[in-house]
Amino acid sequence: MRAFFRTRALALVTAFASTLPCAAARADTLEAVRERGVVICGVNPDLPGFSHANSLGAWSGLDVDLCRAVASAVFGDPEAAEFVPVSAPERFEELAAGRFDVLVRNTTWTLSRNAIHGEFVGVNYYDGQGFMVPKRSGIQSALELDGLPICVSRGTTTELNAIDFFAVGNLRYRPVYFDDGVDAARGYEAGECEALTTDRSGLAAQRAGFERPEAHRVLPEVISKEPLGPVVRAGDARWANVVRWSLACMINAEEMGLTSDNVQRREAVGTPAARRLVGDDDELGVLLGLDARWCARIVRDIGNYAESYARNVGPETPLALERGVNRLWTDGGLLYAPPVR
Repeated sequence: MRAFFRTRALALVTAFASTLPCAAARADTLEAVRERGVVICGVNPDLPGFSHANSLGAWSGLDVDLCRAVASAVFGDPEAAEFVPVSAPERFEELAAGRFDVLVRNTTWTLSRNAIHGEFVGVNYYDGQGFMVPKRSGIQSALELDGLPICVSRGTTTELNAIDFFAVGNLRYRPVYFDDGVDAARGYEAGECEALTTDRSGLAAQRAGFERPEAHRVLPEVISKEPLGPVVRAGDARWANVVRWSLACMINAEEMGLTSDNVQRREAVGTPAARRLVGDDDELGVLLGLDARWCARIVRDIGNYAESYARNVGPETPLALERGVNRLWTDGGLLYAPPVR
């Protein structure tokens, strides 16, 4: 096992070295985006609630909203965004190659990914890995999965977390591998496995798309930390800041009670912090290469974090996800953004 991890670490370092010329060659993404006229985002091909295109090709989801927020900050137009579907195994290679400007594809922030593949600029969803089983199986706990076939995506943190979970529990691990989460879910629904494992938000999204969602149960165990967030290429601090603060804008707006309905009403922007956020008092956007109203446009066009959450994954959506740890820090959650000042 130790030899396996040494070999894997060497492969990661080699991959890191191969991406350095690409990162250096694209030192100012913001200018390239402006010249092109759109922000291009790499997204999950089909994860309802996070990134999903309907029959007309219109994209929606929590990750899609973040990409549109960046477009609002840069162009004042949330529609100045394009979405490139990318698979889990290819996402970092495609980011390094410049196929898109931001990877916002339910991607877990880890040390190795941060050091090798690019810069994580925040967390837009705190998640954890779990397991889903058919209710007919009678399984009530992940500890009952000993020796049973498990559908899992290859080349992901999901795969590594499952290996750890079964090893620590002294359980027999019997993976059935697929190239991505959609294929893994299809395999599970077709009966190729007794359980499906991925992030719990992903399990909710996949279950919502099943023919009989009520026939499946997400087990109670949460076996990992999965801070999901956007990634940009390393070595471009200005672009990283644009994406980082676009997310921070939405979180801060929720904390201040600013919404898409009231952000343009003077009486709602009553505190010094709120006036800084919307650009009334200080033109801090210039430090990002933007204008003073960059954040006001994001809230106007996309809404604050709570609005995006409720619209895409909240209790009134098919995913029916409670805020949980994704509540604001002032409400007992983990969601916290640095101040705009």
